[in-house]
Amino acid sequence: MILLVPADVLRPNQADEHFAAEADAARATGMDVALVDHDALTRPGGADEAVRRVRVPGKAIYRGWMLRSGRYAAFDQALRRRNVLLETDSERYRRAHELPGWYPALTDMTPRSVWTVGHDRTTFDHACRELGPGPAVIRDYTKSMKHYWHEAAFIPEVADPDAAWRVASRFRELRDQEMTGGFVLRRFERFLSAEVRTWWINGRCRLIGPHPDTPEEISAAEFDLAAVEQPIAGLGLPFVTADFALRADRVWRLVELGDGQVSDRPSTIPPEVLITALRQGFRC
Repeated sequence: MILLVPADVLRPNQADEHFAAEADAARATGMDVALVDHDALTRPGGADEAVRRVRVPGKAIYRGWMLRSGRYAAFDQALRRRNVLLETDSERYRRAHELPGWYPALTDMTPRSVWTVGHDRTTFDHACRELGPGPAVIRDYTKSMKHYWHEAAFIPEVADPDAAWRVASRFRELRDQEMTGGFVLRRFERFLSAEVRTWWINGRCRLIGPHPDTPEEISAAEFDLAAVEQPIAGLGLPFVTADFALRADRVWRLVELGDGQVSDRPSTIPPEVLITALRQGFRC
């Protein structure tokens, strides 16, 4: 099994500092580690250049920065030309990475959501009417701007179209060229706890820990894993993270699902723990 990580921009023969500890932990267990050029991956036509340092054939896991689904597909194909097969192919990456890919299978455990194709005012107004009156949180297919909560994330009342559009416009402005897909409107739910990040490999939860934004806060002792195992396993996705929070009525709710390759590891989980989970989950 090969672990693929981004190279450092200034020192291309070394792993990016953010992923260097995971690379070291993987090497210590006997895994091959190969460096990829993330900047090249983000450029049209740059995928083959990005993987030129990947010389050993075999199956691979990526641990790196987020990639648009189209860029990931080019990454996947460039690796295949070098006889390297990602455990997560491009179709399954898109399903995990973009909300419209996973939401239909998990509607009962996550806030009600509607989305647009594109980001113009007409389609946004239609989505607001489809969701119905009440508060909502806005994001695109892959990311929110929760750190800009009042100006670009929280809509107090979607039935106020001009006020809602001001938040949406600011969100679009902040996301700029990184805006992915269209607007996603999610019904606002009040949570009591910090988020719990769960790590799933081949349908089995291998790790439970805090969210990277709150690495010291964890409610894992209370978390009801049994209630969510079947729906997430049923997705058939090889490596995902699922973030949960406890709602005001004491029900655990799915806040976000993402591809595990581009999900951040909280600082309080040692890199060796994640690498061990990957080795056990993929039997490498």
